[in-house]
Amino acid sequence: MAGDSRHPERAAVEALTDSFVAGLLEWIRIPSIGVDPAHHGDVRRSADWLAGRLREDGWPQVEVWDDGPALPAVFACWPSEDPQAPTVLVYGHHDVQPVDPVERWHHPPFEPVTSGDEVLGRGASDDKGQVAMHLLAVRAHLAATGRTSPSVTLKLFVEGEEESGSPHLRKLLEDHGNALGCDLVVFTDTSLHERDAPTVNTGQRGVLGGEIVFYGGTDDVHSGRAGGAIPNPATALAKLVAALHDDEGRVRLDGFYDDVREPTDREREDYASLPFDERVWLATSGGGAQATSGEPGYSTLERIWVRPTAEVNGLLSGYTGPGLKTIVPASATAKISFRLVPDQRPEKVEDQLRAFVAKHTPDGIRAEVTFRGTGVPPYAISPDHPANATVREAMELAFDRPVRFARAGGSGPAAVLQALLGVPLVYLGATLPDDRVHAPNERVVVPLLLKGAEAAAHLWRMLAGAGIAKRVTDESV
Repeated sequence: MAGDSRHPERAAVEALTDSFVAGLLEWIRIPSIGVDPAHHGDVRRSADWLAGRLREDGWPQVEVWDDGPALPAVFACWPSEDPQAPTVLVYGHHDVQPVDPVERWHHPPFEPVTSGDEVLGRGASDDKGQVAMHLLAVRAHLAATGRTSPSVTLKLFVEGEEESGSPHLRKLLEDHGNALGCDLVVFTDTSLHERDAPTVNTGQRGVLGGEIVFYGGTDDVHSGRAGGAIPNPATALAKLVAALHDDEGRVRLDGFYDDVREPTDREREDYASLPFDERVWLATSGGGAQATSGEPGYSTLERIWVRPTAEVNGLLSGYTGPGLKTIVPASATAKISFRLVPDQRPEKVEDQLRAFVAKHTPDGIRAEVTFRGTGVPPYAISPDHPANATVREAMELAFDRPVRFARAGGSGPAAVLQALLGVPLVYLGATLPDDRVHAPNERVVVPLLLKGAEAAAHLWRMLAGAGIAKRVTDESV
């Protein structure tokens, strides 16, 4: 349908494809690993590269916010000539994950390559590909409409610390609240259900990570001299971990499910209608697991999208080297994380875990519970929200097929953005769950990015329609 008068945005995207791919390859070559201090200079180079590309594209206001201690973020604004047009803020991030284990990459991770219709390299999908997709969308929107400014006032905010848990995002939003003011946030860091089953995401789970340490004595001791006569921290911690779930897989923290918001019947119907091959999922996203398990009464998709979890991420105690060392260890550690759903709050789950640990700490053991940061709250917006209806319509124009609603099992700063900016947040992305993000050989499917760019180009035109700004902002999240 290239050149079809009903889809001038599609023709514009196709005409810009070569320059889009060339720019993405150039950006991926910058190893902007935000979690590694050795690469903080590269994060700055990445921000400068993006700022330069925005200026080349014609954005009239472009700034690099280097507000220490936050890693550099990029802000840009392109006002619409229509004073009644809504203001839309596009959020993304330009920092990337570490590349370990590097020996499992089929090519150097920061020397991106094209293979068929894919671009392979660290950041290709998460999230440089999708930020670049939105830059392409603006160029296509202007070309398709013949405008010299967007139909809506567009703002772009691309942070440099998302892969570190966005530790300074709240302060950035507070310090730059006037610049970031908008009527709607569009969140880029999201994916489709499958290549042939496009979806609009309506939420992400929150996350809280912590560590439990059981202390016995001050030193490891010979088990022949003290075993059976003193508490063993490893045994005590193993009992606590075993007690974390009941026999059906439900989390046993008191009050853990009190605030859980159940999915609506419509949402469950949408999830059930999506194609899903459990065996394929186990072999790919399931890491080769032999079977699914989890909370009864919910499908696999529901368990990873709309149900909360408690996971043991690691256990450490005593001697783990070759051979045998007969000791009673002095301490034992469990690393724990929780995925949270609306309307759970990280701070409340912290209290619940502390109470659970206190209940399961035996005499002669001292327990210490710590948390990594304050956690990330969950976020969800109703599929019936008018902004979601507009996003879905734009996606259906671009993908030429029905689009359904889904959720994401991972976490991100959507709730923080929505709460501090005080406006609805919707999702528009075009990557896939099997893009190997955070893993070796990350890739992105270029035709999907082009479809996503076309959808965003449609969206800017459609959001400028009569009354849409008022309908979007008046509806509750």
